[in-house]
Amino acid sequence: MTGSCAYPTLEMIWRGRTHYSMAIAGGICLYLIDRVCCERMADFPLFFRCVAASGIITAVELTVGMVFNNWMGLHVWDYSGMPLNLMGQVCLPYSLLWCVLAIPAMALCRMCARSELLNE
Repeated sequence: MTGSCAYPTLEMIWRGRTHYSMAIAGGICLYLIDRVCCERMADFPLFFRCVAASGIITAVELTVGMVFNNWMGLHVWDYSGMPLNLMGQVCLPYSLLWCVLAIPAMALCRMCARSELLNE
């Protein structure tokens, strides 16, 4: 739920608009970042965890983009004008941005995990 709220909020701040597909993508991204980068890669250096998180976010964005933008024809976003884009769904500049945003995402995962422990 946290990712489903955080990702659309970031998009509202960045673009001034969002779409419900961003809530779906955000929930999936934060779940996978928690499982992969915060749990399985807990002993890895931060740099590698950020690169992994960027890969996760980029893969989810590509998948969600293919479904909502291409198959459903909703045209939620289009990165075709961005450098090094793949089918207009993902691009290198945003993948690099995801590396940076992975740091607060992993911190958010830790905060959620701590609150779960306090509630038990």
